[in-house]
Order: sequence, then C-alpha cells, then structure tokens
Amino acid sequence: MLKQNKHVLIVSGEASGDMYAARLITEMLSLDPNLCFFGMGGDNMRAAGVDILVDAKDLAVVGIVEVLSKFNMIYSALKKVKTILKKNPPDLVILIDYPGFNLRVAKMAKQAGVKVLYYISPQIWAWRKNRIHTLKKYVDWMAVILPFEAKIYEQAQIPVTFVGHPIVEQVKSTALAIEQHSQKTICLMPGSRSGEIKNLLPVILESAKRLKELYPSLQLLLPLAPTILLSEITPYLSHYSELNIKIIKNQTYEAIQKSDAVIVSSGTATLEIALLGVPMVIIYKLAPLSYFILKKLAKINYIGLCNIIAEKSIAPELIQNDANPEKITHEIKRFLENAEYRHQTEKNLAEMKMKLGDGGASKKVAELAFNLLNTTESCHPSVSWDPDG
Repeated sequence: MLKQNKHVLIVSGEASGDMYAARLITEMLSLDPNLCFFGMGGDNMRAAGVDILVDAKDLAVVGIVEVLSKFNMIYSALKKVKTILKKNPPDLVILIDYPGFNLRVAKMAKQAGVKVLYYISPQIWAWRKNRIHTLKKYVDWMAVILPFEAKIYEQAQIPVTFVGHPIVEQVKSTALAIEQHSQKTICLMPGSRSGEIKNLLPVILESAKRLKELYPSLQLLLPLAPTILLSEITPYLSHYSELNIKIIKNQTYEAIQKSDAVIVSSGTATLEIALLGVPMVIIYKLAPLSYFILKKLAKINYIGLCNIIAEKSIAPELIQNDANPEKITHEIKRFLENAEYRHQTEKNLAEMKMKLGDGGASKKVAELAFNLLNTTESCHPSVSWDPDG
C-alpha cells in the first residue's frame, strides 16, 4: 500500500486530454484513495478532484502561427508549472499529450528529480522525429495509444506500454438508445477550438445549405463541443436559420449514431465517429503559413486518425482549399446515394476498430503510474536543476 498523501502533478492542455486525465485519475484513486492530484487542466480534471493551479481553457491551439498568437498565455502557464515543480516537487508527473508544452515540463521534472509518465505520445511518427531523443532523456515511461507506436519506442530503448486508445472505453461506456429513423440525417462537427469554429463552421454551414437543397427533408444535427459556448456559433447560425439545425448538448454519440454521415473537423472526433461505424468526410483548414510549414515537415499521408490507424483512406479528407462546399457536398452525396460505397466504408471502419482493442486504457495507465509511484529507482541519472529550463 502506498503511504498516505503522495502527490501527483498532472498536466493537460486540451479538451481531449482533460477528459482522458479525469478518467485516469478516477482509476488511480480506486487503487489508492489517498493520492493527491494538482496541476494544469480543465473542468473534467477539476470534477475528478484535481487542484487546478493552471487553467488550460485558452491554451488549446493547432498550427505554428496560431500558437504564436497565444505565446504569452502559454509562456505564463509554463512558468507557473516550473515554479510548482521547483518549490513543491510531486512524487510523480503525468503528462498527457500537448507535446510542445509537455516536453518542456518533462525536462523540468527530471531536473527536479521527479519521475515522468507520458500518456499519449507526441506524433513523432508524423513529424519532428528528433523529439524521441528528448523523450528518452526525460521520460521514465511512455503509455502509447496507437498500435504501431510501441515499436518506435522499443527500437529507441524507451520503456513503453501500448495501452490502447482511451476513446474506445469512452464510446463503449456510453449507453446509446437510438430510435430508428427514415429521415436522412447529417451531423455537423466543426471542432472543439474557437479557431476551428472560425475556419470551418462557415464552410460546413454552406455545405449543409447545398445538401438541404438536394434533400429538402434532410435533418441537420450540430453537437456542441463542451469547450465551445453556444454564443460562439450563434452568429454563424443566424445566417442559416432556414436550415433548422438542431443543437445537441451532451449527447454527441447519440447524434452521430442517428446520422447517415458526418462532416467533421480533423481530430479525435474522427476516431469516435469511426468507432461508432458512421461514414464521415474529414475537413481542416489552417492559416496558410502554418499549413505550408506543416506540409513540409509532416511525414504522413493522412491527417485523420481513423485513416492513419487503418493505414489507408477509409474516410475522405478535404484540406485547405479542398475543404469547400462543392467537394464536401459531393462526398456526402456518395454516402447517401451509393450503397456499395457506403457498405465498403462501414466495413473499413469496422476493421479499423479491431486494431484498437477492447479498451481499458485508463486502468492500464493507472497501474503504470501506481508502479512508478512504488518504485524508488529512476530510469534516468540525476539531472541538475537549470533555472532557465
């Protein structure tokens, strides 16, 4: 049994990480109710019992130019985490995704003599492969969520466990009582970040307008991401009142399963939709400079997680200028009108689902964390404290 009041610093910077962290904390508390958690995150972590010292609400961004626009907030948060580590070192640091920030925290933690568990790997298989050297130097254990990631770390001689994707357990744990419907239904999912709403919601709504013209009885659902306020999307929706779009709160999975197809922003949602077996069109837009740089650096053929895991295109991707109403409408029409194409897509989605296993990621990571808390040895030699970190 652990001695009482061991402290864990947990750091998450995005909505999905906040959600996964909350599930992990619940599992860790089932192993030892005396654990104390503090750190950086959002409402889910707070509800799970974490003392939130840095609120991550406004820190989630994608793209190099977009990150620069929030540099001051990100720098301030990093400085605060650094102060916490120096003045009140925990027994363990758990880092969840958010690599640009968390790799710096990993270095600070090792300088403070604290073990580090990294849950949800930086996408080194896609770009910035050199990050693996930082991970090897400052991380005690990697808990990876994609089946091919473990081999990468094993080859680099970094302790690693493939735990499966946490979204599997989340989708499985949701009770879905779905009514049968004869009405064609499209789900609109513009993203969970304010920048995504600005870049993607207008093109999604224009696509919905075209689809409504083709299918007058079409039902349109828009699940509201927990990180987005209704007031953020209302100005856009006011120009499309004739579409009668139904805003869905706290029932995203139900909305997806009621739908014949989904128009979705690239991100974790693509995996949720794939696990529910619903065809989708993946779209994304970045600032032109960010896209230019990332395209030069990225070493992958797809951006959608479902396509990356499947290692082939099982959901069409429309990026930058291709993410336009004409092409989006065309792809949705294929799902609605071509039964053979739809059937093959559903078969591909089912095959991808098999690759992710049966779930239980949170419990597996909790056990890894518990073992690290109980182990006195570090995987790394001591690192002297560098005040400029």
